[in-house]
Amino acid sequence: MSEQRPLALVTGASSGIGYELARLFAADGYDLVITATGANDGLQRTAEAVAATGAAVTIINADLTQPEDVDHLVRAIHALERSLDAAALNAGLGLGGFFLGRTALEDEMRLIQLNTASQVHLTKLLLPDMVARGQGRLLYTASISGTMPTPYEAVYGATKAFLISFVEAVKTEVKDSGVSFTLLLPGEVDTNFWHRAGMDTTTLGLGPKAAPTKVAQEGYEAMKAGKDRVVAGKPDSKLIGNVINKILPDSTTASLHAKGARPCSGLKDADE
Repeated sequence: MSEQRPLALVTGASSGIGYELARLFAADGYDLVITATGANDGLQRTAEAVAATGAAVTIINADLTQPEDVDHLVRAIHALERSLDAAALNAGLGLGGFFLGRTALEDEMRLIQLNTASQVHLTKLLLPDMVARGQGRLLYTASISGTMPTPYEAVYGATKAFLISFVEAVKTEVKDSGVSFTLLLPGEVDTNFWHRAGMDTTTLGLGPKAAPTKVAQEGYEAMKAGKDRVVAGKPDSKLIGNVINKILPDSTTASLHAKGARPCSGLKDADE
């Protein structure tokens, strides 16, 4: 790796938004450390795309649902003996379905571990060096789901609400440190999220979606500008995240979300 280039970490880099973020960092002159939870076949594709820009890339295999793997990832970064200039903490899981009697507790606990606990863990380990240097950029992939209750995605939405609250709190604690915190809040994005979450038959899963390239670009530009957050993707997602969820009561936004996330709601809409 070149000492002349800044270094960035991207988690969840094997596909979707994470893949696009890695490409953006590389095109902007960063060397990359990339990792992903689960099947890591896509990481090689990401590494090849990054390397094509002239950037150096290090793949670190880590299952971030496991605390020991979070520690392993950070130790591996430290072993490079380079300062980490930016981190896109993008890894996450979704889970749709009826909370009572349908979704598995094991799946929900894994989701909580990845979407919340690993984010706290990584921030706890990466932030001190950035603060000590007086510079650094942290980009967190949250969701507009974190700005409202999300029936039929009850645990997923709650993890994103936690992440938003956590980032805003830590950012305030270190506001004069020179480290920026940016929350990326997409709406529906065209990735494998919906299939992995078991939401293929929902109105949201079958409906129009933003391209991950667009969402990643909006998030990256917001991070570079030092913005606190950006609601990214489709125009209606921006309206929901920036306006509607701020003025309507939770009971109303929960009912609206339920219509789109209820299993088989998309099939019903198609029949009508």
